[in-house]
This record gives sequence, structure tokens and C-alpha cells, in this order.
Amino acid sequence: FTDESNVLKVIHKAGIEIPTFCHHTELSTFGACRMCIVEDKKGNIFTSCSEVPRDGMEIWTNTPKLQRYRRNILRLLLSTHCRECTVCSGSPNCHLRILSRRFGINELRFDKSEKALKDKYEIDHSSLSIVRDPNKCIKCGDCVRVCAERQHVGCIDFAYRGRDMIVSTAFNMPLSETNCVGCGQCSAVCPTNSITIKDDTDKFWEVLADPSKRVIVQIAPAVRFAFGEEFNLPEGTNTLALIVAALRRLGVDEVYDTSFAADLTIMEESAEFLKTLESPEKLPLFTSCCPAWVKYAETQHPDLMDHISTCKSPMQMFSAVIKERERIEPQDGREVVNVAIMPCTAKKGEIQRPEFAHDGKPDTDISITTVELAKMVWEAGIEINKLEPEACDMVFGMYSGGGLIFGVSGGVTEAVLRRVVADKSYNSLDNIRYSGVRGTVGIKTFEVELGERTLRFGVVSGLANATALIERIKRGEEHFDFIEVMACPSGCVNGGGQPFSVRFEKKERSAGVYISDKKTRIRSSDMNPMITYTYENVIKDKAHELLHVHKG
Repeated sequence: FTDESNVLKVIHKAGIEIPTFCHHTELSTFGACRMCIVEDKKGNIFTSCSEVPRDGMEIWTNTPKLQRYRRNILRLLLSTHCRECTVCSGSPNCHLRILSRRFGINELRFDKSEKALKDKYEIDHSSLSIVRDPNKCIKCGDCVRVCAERQHVGCIDFAYRGRDMIVSTAFNMPLSETNCVGCGQCSAVCPTNSITIKDDTDKFWEVLADPSKRVIVQIAPAVRFAFGEEFNLPEGTNTLALIVAALRRLGVDEVYDTSFAADLTIMEESAEFLKTLESPEKLPLFTSCCPAWVKYAETQHPDLMDHISTCKSPMQMFSAVIKERERIEPQDGREVVNVAIMPCTAKKGEIQRPEFAHDGKPDTDISITTVELAKMVWEAGIEINKLEPEACDMVFGMYSGGGLIFGVSGGVTEAVLRRVVADKSYNSLDNIRYSGVRGTVGIKTFEVELGERTLRFGVVSGLANATALIERIKRGEEHFDFIEVMACPSGCVNGGGQPFSVRFEKKERSAGVYISDKKTRIRSSDMNPMITYTYENVIKDKAHELLHVHKG
């Protein structure tokens, strides 16, 4: 071993996979589940995730004693666990079920405990984004630590002691009444689906079956690079053409790419940024496209709200444009239903915000996640691998590389830089690429020359990192002109609505974004001809009304 911080990492480095529930490399060591136990040459047993490796140490990872202990741990967990596996939405990905099968648990040796039989916890459906079912919780603490350590929200924690211990909100309040921002990172790390995404697929099925509705769907950039994982395609594969084909078979009338609306966002946000540069007291300008970040700022840093861009998110811009197009040029008389397919669970809450509604109706009617779309495709019996690729509809199906890279941390900032740099040559865009804007590091800072001025940029992913950077600014240690904040680690590619992963940094997904960006003929948002068409024929003189929120 070299610089591994615990024995578990040494074991992984040796190419051996041993089971864990509570271990995540980017989170603090917890050592609660005991599944990663190993045995030394004296017969002592200890958890490998919390043990520091030492020179001369000899360990065994798979002895009869360890097998017996792991099986008993699994049996004890099952004795208090909900056993409705056949109807559990997360059953295929349930880590408890996977490990039970792996270790040959084919009978329930322990009956459900008296406490488990007596206590049936109420399922919390109050949140617009996620559902919390304490009956499935195995108390691994993953959700508690990711909420506190990675997101700095801390709306859930352990309550009570001993066998009465549960994961709960403060005073067992409904999740909707806490400071939860709906990012869904808790559901992304939960191994037993005790916390899951709120399922809105029934709403989607209903409008698809209604002949009086014209269903228009937009697909976010990050979705295409994770959707294929649900169908055993390599991570980072661009599956947009297959998603479009599947949606048309589901009965969708029009399919568009939210990357187009991301181009629209860059046009507005870059203009706002250049205007803000003229008023130093308004700097830095924070991005506004991440709804979890906006809600976090409202609750944790309300003094920064005047520094957050007034631009709507690409999803909301697109929906507003569609509704405006329908107003000035009705298509076929049917009621338009805007559906957004997003990598983000917080979008479910965003569509309910009053600033994104007109005449009492939300601009975006339904928001479903990547995982929910995959579920619908499975349910419909569509075989993804046998579909012929199809293209998005025009005119809102054309996008630039600047719009596409919104899916990764730093993508918004890079797209802004591509827009404000006068020289659009490949070499110039390549210089932006190597400025420091790319990468999966939680906090990135760099400088770029714009004319005679040196501008300082900050790129943050993970809300705890956002707070760390904000505190440095407030202490006078840092100054920035533009700061991009994404709530999810590594950006939207690792959103709470993406396929389950035990890793926070999905480098394959990010790599897929940049590979597809390189293949685009249009690299900068202002070079997209459909953007000009939209301004001239749809938006006209209503840009601020349609594309910005109004601050009171």
C-alpha cells in the first residue's frame, strides 16, 4: 500500500470487492454496518473501513468465520426490514437484496422482531421531490452524512438511542417543513430505497392517453449520458437519439432538446453578466439554473439573493417559449402539456414555484427524472437496443456545444466564456477549456482576460463547497466576478434523478459530455441560428418577461 487511508482501500486496490453498506469514499468513516469486517492472523476481526493500514499487517477477507458473521448481519437486518420486495420500486437496485442473494440468504432465520411488528412508521410523501419510508431504513447513516457533509443542509439525522434509533427530521416534522432543498442526494446513496424519488410517471401516462392534449417533451443535456446505464449500455454513452425514438413510441407529439434553451440562457445570462460588470457593488453574479442552490440560498444565505441571476433555468425558459409560441400561433387547438425529463429531483419542486406560472398554470406541467423515464420505457415493453435513432424536432432541436455542456460542473461558466469571447476560433475555445473551468473538483477558481480586464471565476459543485466559498468571500479572502453553483457533486450528470451510483464523481458521464461537445458543429450559443429565429419570431420584445424572474 502507499497512501491509502484505510484497509478497505488497500483491499480494493488489490482487486478484491468486499461488501459495504455505510462506506462512501467521499464521506466520513462511519463503520456502522460491519459488513466490511476482515480477519487478521491472530483471528481478530475489525472493520476495514476504519482501520489504518500498517506495515507488516496480514489480513484475510473471506474466511468461514467472516462469511458466517456477514450472513448473520444480513439476517438481523432482514429481521427488522420491510419485506415487500416484490412491490418495492427500488427492488432491482436494493443493496440489501443484492447482498442477501450474494451470500446465499435463502431463508429468513429470524422472525420479525416484536418492535418491528409493533412499529409501522408513516411514509412521508410531503416533499415534492422525494419520499421517505423509515420502514426500509437499515440505519447505515449514508443519507445523514451526505446531507450534512456534502450538502451542508442537515435536515435529517439520527434520533433516539439503541433499538429505538431511527433516521428522522427534527421533531419528526414532514420533510416539506424542513430546510430540505430537494437535491435528492440522500436518495442517490440510500442502499435500501428508504428514500426514493417521488414518482410522477402516472401523470405522464395520463396526458399521453388523453387525445385532447398535445404533449411536448424537453430532454436535459445530462439525461442522455446516464439513461443508457439502466439498459446496460456503457457509462457516458450519448443516448439522445434512442430517447427521442422511445418517446415517440410512447406517444409524445413533439420532442425537443433543453440544450437549445441552455443556449437561450447563455444569451441572457452573459448579457446580464456584462451589464453587472459595470456595477462592482453587484458582483459577484451567481448562476440561477440549479433550483436546489436557489432554495439553499433563500434559506441559508438570503443576503445573497440580490446577487443571483434573474435568468430562469433552461427548463423554465423553454416552457415559457413553448407557451408563448402557442399563444401567438396555435398549432392544432389541443391543450399543450409541457413535460421535462431532468436529471434533477429538485425540478419537481421548481415547477410549482409561483414565479414560473402564468394565469394560475405552471409553465412546466410535469417533471420526471432519468430513472422515471427508464421505468416507463421498461413498462411499455420498448427494447431500446432495437430502436432506430431519431432526431429531435425543429426548430427547438438545434443546439450548440455551449448548451450541451450545461450538464457538467463548469459547463455554464465555459458557455458564458465562449459567448463573451469575440474570437470564436477553435484555438480560442481550447484556451477556455484549459483555463481551469473543467474537472470534478468541488471548488475551482481561475482567471480569464477579457479585454483589458482580468475576471475571476468560481465554479462550485456540492452545497457544502458553496458555503465554504461564500464564507471566504465574506471574510474578504476571495473576490469573484462570476460564480457557478451546482448542488450535486460534479454537476447535473450526478443529479439525484440519475441512475443509482455509489460514486459521487461520474467521470465517464462527464467525459461523454465533452466528447459530444467536440462533435458539435456549433460551439458557441450565439452562433446557433435557431436562437436568432426564436428571438425574432417568438420572443420578440418580451425577453425579460418570458426569460427572467422579477425580484420584489
